[in-house]
Amino acid sequence: MEPFRCVSTALKRLPFNNTALKKLPVDDSEEPGSRTVPAACFSRIRTLQPLIRPTFVSLSRSALALLDLSERDVLSNPLAPEYLSGSRLLPGSEPAAHCYSGHQFGLFAGQLGDGAVMYLGEVESDTHGRWEIQVKGAGVTPYSRDGDGRKVLRSSIREFLCSEAMAALGIPSTRAASLVTSDLYVTRDPLNSGRRIPERCSVVLRLAPSFIRFGSFEIFLGRDDFSGLQGPSAGRHDIRAQLLDYVIETFYPYIQQTTSNRKDRNMAFFKEVMMQTAKLVAQWQCVGFCHGVLNTDNMSILGLTLDYGPFGFMDRFDPDFVCNNSDKRGRYSYQAQPSMCRWNLACLAEALGSELDAAEAGAVLDQFMPTYEAFYLCIMRKKLGLVGKEEPEDSELISDLLRLMHNTGADFTNTFRLLSRVPWPDEGHSGRATVEPVVDLILEQCASIEELKHFGEKAYQDNIELAMILSMAQTNPVMFGMVADRPAVSQQLELMGRLKELLETDQDELKKKQRDDWIRWVSQYRRRLARECDGTGDLSLIKKERLSVMNSTNPSVVLRNYIAENAIQAAENGDFSEVNALLKVLENPYSDAFAEPLDGPNACGEKEQNKRILTTAYNRKPPAWAQTICIT
Repeated sequence: MEPFRCVSTALKRLPFNNTALKKLPVDDSEEPGSRTVPAACFSRIRTLQPLIRPTFVSLSRSALALLDLSERDVLSNPLAPEYLSGSRLLPGSEPAAHCYSGHQFGLFAGQLGDGAVMYLGEVESDTHGRWEIQVKGAGVTPYSRDGDGRKVLRSSIREFLCSEAMAALGIPSTRAASLVTSDLYVTRDPLNSGRRIPERCSVVLRLAPSFIRFGSFEIFLGRDDFSGLQGPSAGRHDIRAQLLDYVIETFYPYIQQTTSNRKDRNMAFFKEVMMQTAKLVAQWQCVGFCHGVLNTDNMSILGLTLDYGPFGFMDRFDPDFVCNNSDKRGRYSYQAQPSMCRWNLACLAEALGSELDAAEAGAVLDQFMPTYEAFYLCIMRKKLGLVGKEEPEDSELISDLLRLMHNTGADFTNTFRLLSRVPWPDEGHSGRATVEPVVDLILEQCASIEELKHFGEKAYQDNIELAMILSMAQTNPVMFGMVADRPAVSQQLELMGRLKELLETDQDELKKKQRDDWIRWVSQYRRRLARECDGTGDLSLIKKERLSVMNSTNPSVVLRNYIAENAIQAAENGDFSEVNALLKVLENPYSDAFAEPLDGPNACGEKEQNKRILTTAYNRKPPAWAQTICIT
C-alpha cells in the first residue's frame, strides 16, 4: 500500500469519549508485571511497548469508515502504523486492559483478562455511534500471566480476515480495521511439535461497541469447588451491580427505559442476551462456522462473534467437525456449539447471582434451544429457497439433506450454493433426467470413496467414546445392553456401521447408491418447491425470489483454512498482496466474481455465459495438503 503525499491529521482528531473508564472501577497501580487485580474492571497501561519498524499489511475500508476514517486518512500519515499498533499514543486515548474471568473447557480458570490486548478508548462517530478500539498483540499487561503479550503474523492475519469475512456474511462480529506487522520477533511453536521458530510480532486494531463478555461478570465468583480458584473481585456485588448498570444503560437502553424495577430490568436483559446468543450460533451453524474455543471469556455480552483463534469453516460437512486441534474430546465441535452456548449462558446466570430471579433465569435458559431451533430453521428455509410458506416437514427435509451430505462427504458451502440450480418443478419435468445434471454437479463436490474411507477410519481411530463402547460390549455385554439404545451410544454405533459399509461395499455399487440417494433427495426437494406456489401468486416472481434469497443466503466464498494458509505463507515471505486480494473477495462473499464456475445448467436449465478465467479460485474444495494444517 503506497502512502499518499498529503499528510492527514484525522488520526490525531479522533473524538475519544472513554466512557467505560469513567463509569467502571479502574486499577491505577503502577506495579509492573502480571498480578491479581481485585476490585477493578480495567487496569491502566502506563508504558507502551513499541514495535520495531511497524508497517501496514492491510486495511479494511469498511471498518475504518465506522470511525469516520478513510484509507487516505491512514496511509497519508507516516505515523499511522505506530498509532494503530499501540506503538505511539493516539491523542485522547487512555490505554488499559480489561479484567475478566472465565470457564475454560468447562472448568473455572479464575482471573484471565486481556493478556495481549490493550484498550485504547471509545471513539464517537457522528454517523456510526460509539466504537471501542483495541490493539491486539501490543505487549504485556497485568493479565499476561506467563505470556509476552504479543501476537504473530500468522494468527493476526486469520483474525483480521475472519472478522471482516463474518461481517460481510451478515453475522454479528467484532471488526478489524487494520493489520500491522514489524521487525520485532518472538518465538512460537506453531505445530505444538516442540520446535520453536521466530515469527514477526503483529497487531490487529479491533473495533466493537464493547468487548465486555460473559467472563466479565465472573470476576465476582467465589471459590470454585472443582478448580479451587475464585474471581479476583469475589463477593464484590457492589461492583457487579455497577458493571451490570453500565452494560444495560449503555448497550440496552430500550430495556432500561421500558422496565419499572431492577429485577424485571435484569431479567429482560438476560433474556435479550439469550436471544442474541441463540441467533448468533444459528447463523454460525448455517454457514458451517466453528469457533473452536467457546469458553465463557469468549462470549460477547452483545451477541458478537468474539476472539478469533483456532476457528474454522467446514469444508466437507461433518457434524463432529472440530477445528481446534487442542480440543481432543470435541467439547466445542460443530454440533455441540448450540448446547455449549446454553451452558455458557447458565454460567452467566450464576455469575449474575442475586441480580436475577433464579426460577425466571431457569425458564429463560429453557427457552434457549427452542429459540435457537427457530432461528436455525428460518435461515435454513432461506438456504433452500423456501420463502413462500412454512411446513412442519421442512425440518425433516433439512435433516435428510444434512445426513446425505455427511454420508457422501459433500462440501458444505458449494453444495448449498448449487441448490439454486435445482430446476423448478414445472409440469412435465419430473423424471430422473431433469435432476441428473444438477446431481452430477453435487456429486463433484462430494468426497471420493477413498477419502470417505480415510475420514471414517481416522474418526474411528480418534474416537475415545467409541473405543469405550466397544470395550464395554466385549467385557460387559449386560451393561452394554442397558446403554445401547441411548442416543449418544446409538450415534456412535451408527458411525461404526457407516464405516463398515464403506469398507465392505463394492465401489461401483456405493457410487450408484450415492447417486440414487441424491436423486431421491433432490426429487423430494422439488416436490416441496412445488407447494411454494398455491396457484394464486405470480409464478415468475416466486421463482425469482427463490433464487435471490438463496444466492444472498448461501455464500459462494468463505475463509477456508487452506485459503488463509496461502495468504499467510505469502505474507511471511514479505508479500502482502494475497492478504489484500483475499480481503476483497471476503468482503463480497455472495458474489461469483472470485469463484470458479461450478459449471452445468443453472436453475433455468441454461448454460452459463461468459465464463471467467481466474488466476485464483477461492471456492474450490481443499487440496490434499490442507489436511495437514494444524490450528491450535
